[in-house]
Amino acid sequence: MASKSKILIVGGTGYIGKFIVEASAKAGNPTYALVRDSTLSDPAKSQIINNFKNLGVKLVSGDLYNHDSLVKAIKEVDVVISTVGAGQLADQEKLIAAIKEAGNVKRFLPSEFGNDVDRGHAVEPAKSAFTVKVQIRRAVEAAKIPYTYVSSNFFASYFLPSLSQPGATTPPRDKVVILGDGNPKSIFNKEDDIGTYTIKAVDDPRTLNKILYIRPSGNTYSFNDLVSLWEKKIGKNLERIYVPEEQVLKNIQEAPVPLNIIISISHSAFVKGDHTNFDIEPSFGVEATQLYPDVKYTTVDEFLNQFV
Repeated sequence: MASKSKILIVGGTGYIGKFIVEASAKAGNPTYALVRDSTLSDPAKSQIINNFKNLGVKLVSGDLYNHDSLVKAIKEVDVVISTVGAGQLADQEKLIAAIKEAGNVKRFLPSEFGNDVDRGHAVEPAKSAFTVKVQIRRAVEAAKIPYTYVSSNFFASYFLPSLSQPGATTPPRDKVVILGDGNPKSIFNKEDDIGTYTIKAVDDPRTLNKILYIRPSGNTYSFNDLVSLWEKKIGKNLERIYVPEEQVLKNIQEAPVPLNIIISISHSAFVKGDHTNFDIEPSFGVEATQLYPDVKYTTVDEFLNQFV
């Protein structure tokens, strides 16, 4: 068995980052988390930091905006995973420059973990955020850095507890608003499963310079099917309110930030079908459940049981 790669995660205390740090440590990879000094002293982050320490994660002092600290941290590892948030996506150019200078990285995974941004039909404001991810992809390729892009589609814990009803905290029990006709299929993956698949991919030659799609059959549902599944669980039919695309587009334009971003991302998946409206061709992509059939992922069906 080849020794496991040393992995540096940038943005590891963020939403998806903490799951990836945990998956890396639990898989036995020497795991490093780049953290700012301000994060270490932030009471809101203390629980995450303590969990990292308990898992044996090495905390590396550094900052995306301090080139020398980045290069120093990157020279310690084999793989760099970025999980920075939306506001820092463009600044991954700094990470690319540091990886290029360090010259030792076997694989870079930029911050993605959503739609495949090269194959989408998003409208503004989601379009701009996706465009930045596209620009980072092209910059990684131009720098000739070996990569894997992870397209994990929807975070289950973000969309499923409310069945994607803005402002709700539990799934609806009376009526449900469905964007479009409810027929395109979307994909909902639990965050720790996304972490598990991501870490499995870092040392896998089959994922080198490819997009890793996390498309489990048990997590692929049309909105109509999702509502039917929920109805079956609660033994009650919901009133379904369908919003035509024209109205969805109008709602996006009139909604405040960040609601407009949320609706535009939902439009891309639920109306345009951007999670599933293309085939994964071997020339550009591989599918996680086919590569790693041994991973026992949480299905949408299982996930929703906690809300019944």
